[in-house]
Amino acid sequence: MKQIYFTIAGTRHHFGQDFIEPGMPVRLVKEPDNAVDTEAIRVEMEGLGLVGYVANSPYTVLGESYSAGRLYDKIGDRAAGSVRYVLEKGVLCTLTARQLPPPEEEGEDESEAEAEDDVELPFDLTPDTADPEDGEEGELSF
Repeated sequence: MKQIYFTIAGTRHHFGQDFIEPGMPVRLVKEPDNAVDTEAIRVEMEGLGLVGYVANSPYTVLGESYSAGRLYDKIGDRAAGSVRYVLEKGVLCTLTARQLPPPEEEGEDESEAEAEDDVELPFDLTPDTADPEDGEEGELSF
């Protein structure tokens, strides 16, 4: 398969690009309901979310990379890429997977996700029961 390149544009509107390095994985997510561009493809990084968009203008597409319009019909609703070069005018990436499973199929199921939210604290956050006739409010016990 011929290597497909794409440019991440608009990073300055999110987290910048100073932290981005070659080899970092990115996730592409189509945004068909985007009010500005119906062929918009958002670019996300794990732990950060949105970091930019696939460039879709002759002024922002770098080198031989595909614009979002050219890439849109070549990928599924979600795809994957990898950072290749970090340049002053944008981040050049390669497409590594044309289709990713929907988010709920990506690994952990909901019961595992909920279990991570159940963190045991070293103190009790439930109010002590106070006698309502005393007019005292419950206090937190530590």
